Amino acid sequence: MRLPSKILSIAAAPLAAGCEGVQSALDPQGPAAAAIAQSAWIMGFGAAAILALVMALALYAVYRAPGRRAPSSTAVIVAGGVALPVVALSALLAYGVTLTRELRERGGEAALELEVIGHRWWWEVRYPGAAAGETVASANEIRIPAGRPVAIALSSADVIHSFWVPSLAGKIDAIPGRVNRIVLRAAQPGSFRGQCAEFCGAQHARMALEVRAETPEDFERWLEGLRRPARAAAAPGAGLFKTHCAQCHTVRGVAQSAGRLAAPDLTHVASRPRLGGTLENTPQNMAAWIERNDALKPGNAMPAFRELDPRSLEALAAWLSSLE
Repeated sequence: MRLPSKILSIAAAPLAAGCEGVQSALDPQGPAAAAIAQSAWIMGFGAAAILALVMALALYAVYRAPGRRAPSSTAVIVAGGVALPVVALSALLAYGVTLTRELRERGGEAALELEVIGHRWWWEVRYPGAAAGETVASANEIRIPAGRPVAIALSSADVIHSFWVPSLAGKIDAIPGRVNRIVLRAAQPGSFRGQCAEFCGAQHARMALEVRAETPEDFERWLEGLRRPARAAAAPGAGLFKTHCAQCHTVRGVAQSAGRLAAPDLTHVASRPRLGGTLENTPQNMAAWIERNDALKPGNAMPAFRELDPRSLEALAAWLSSLE
């Protein structure tokens, strides 16, 4: 069953006014999100109708003169207390099972498969590399080709997280030791905010991500650029990176992580919209993040580098901000 989208939009406008924005399940931009939103409206309107009926009966019982009240019977009690719930819940169950099957079928054969790994408190995103079995990584940003299904293999490196991009699909848990799968498909190019939807610790609210849907041609150009190593390896900031950052971070073509801590790959960090999932990506914010990230996102695993002198801090931030 498919209700006309215009009717739903008009009827829902007063209710949706407080929920619109960059992260809204009421603004579906893909087939899966549209089906989920429609099911929510159907259940919402159904629940409102049942509530209205129950309240009307309650008001009748309270305000109707005792002598004029219609006598209740066993048939009325059975119909209202047993038959109506059984019919309503059975219909919802059948609708839910049908919708679940449709959502699986709509995913289709994925045009691209990505790995997404949840960390406290950031998202690691792995794309297929140029060679078979090779991957290249980004963080807190997922780029996909618009109009094509993209399969996400989701897991966690520490605790249970939940991956949710409400404008594109439903929620799915990221569980340590298990790989779950979800398919994203954006109807058209655009930017869609996502969020961890399972409480995972102190900075759970700042564990955000952004999904960018681009034309297939633009996406292929971007992926080709992501696969290339970093440039400007001889700049002064590159040496500082090797000394202070390469214990945890990788910049391909400059330094490989020593694996001390799980940390984002920074090869093309300047092309990402945000730092740490929260700050606008500017050289000034890059310097602030390096120097005092413990104050900007308390509890994250990265140490602060307050011991760097202003000149070194500026050089390191400037070099990282050049890695597009």
